Amino acid sequence: MMLFTGIILTILMEIIIMRKLLLGTTALAAAASLTANAALADVSIGGMLEWSYNSRSSNQAALDGTSFTQDSDYQINFTNKTDSGLTLGMRIDYNTDAASDNDETSLSISGGFGKIVLGQDDGAADAYTMDESDLIEEDEAPGVSSMTISTNTEINQSEGDANKISYHLPAMGGLTAGISFADGGAANTATDTTAYGAQYAMEAGGAAVTLAYAQTTTENSNQDIDSDNMALKVVSGDVSLIVSQSTYEANDEDRENMGASISYTMPNGLKIGAYTFKSEDDLDAGEEYERSGAEVVYTIASGLKAVINIDDYEYKLGTDADTGMATQSDSGTNSSLTIKASF
Repeated sequence: MMLFTGIILTILMEIIIMRKLLLGTTALAAAASLTANAALADVSIGGMLEWSYNSRSSNQAALDGTSFTQDSDYQINFTNKTDSGLTLGMRIDYNTDAASDNDETSLSISGGFGKIVLGQDDGAADAYTMDESDLIEEDEAPGVSSMTISTNTEINQSEGDANKISYHLPAMGGLTAGISFADGGAANTATDTTAYGAQYAMEAGGAAVTLAYAQTTTENSNQDIDSDNMALKVVSGDVSLIVSQSTYEANDEDRENMGASISYTMPNGLKIGAYTFKSEDDLDAGEEYERSGAEVVYTIASGLKAVINIDDYEYKLGTDADTGMATQSDSGTNSSLTIKASF
């Protein structure tokens, strides 16, 4: 009996030991599988920080003087390839100047059919719009609090980074295009936004020429909010030129905007640029905004730049002003020095 009991105990001990070994092996296999799967994803992390010193000469005492400003964020991008050949991407963008401010988080699925983007990200109009500020490193236009006027020809992004679905066609020669839709939500069914845009690139006379067009429409109970942008970009050697225009229509808003910019990269890497812009609102009779300026960009080292901007501006208050808009005209000069670091 004791012998039989000993044999039984020995068998039980071996079963327990084998079970532990099996569980351990399974756990190691699972961990190895997770590690292998994680290794399939390419991960990239980047960030930037801009620090600026601003000196403004203004007719308004509250705006006249000097100030420090800062802008920073970081991005994390994941990319994975499925067995069926699809490319999956996840993009996360954080504004680190504001606590817990997650600007954008989106999923992209791309293949021979094009690319689908789901989540909080820029819409199709923003992907294809082009304006004079695209040639300028720092385009912080001096303005007046609550003024209802545009400060560049960039399309008005009514959808912003709202949750949306976007589709981008595969490139066809020099043509790229896309469309996006942002749902206003169950409580705001009358504020859905549809956006689309396209660009066409070609060579002409030894120069690279790009044509761009984009439009957004946001439903509104009073009047739909419409904005469009069209632009021409020419790059010839170290010289680049953009001419652009845009419109914005909403309740008591009918703006027409024109802009242009030129930049030249010198042999030593120094980049100089000049720009001009004008906006008029036909419904706010007499409301206008004009600015022109110059910029110098110096690359101190890889990933580190110094940018000097000088803006001359003038804002004229309309005689048929909107409720809550600016109450005083202004003109002056804004100068700034910006140190930019990218990682």
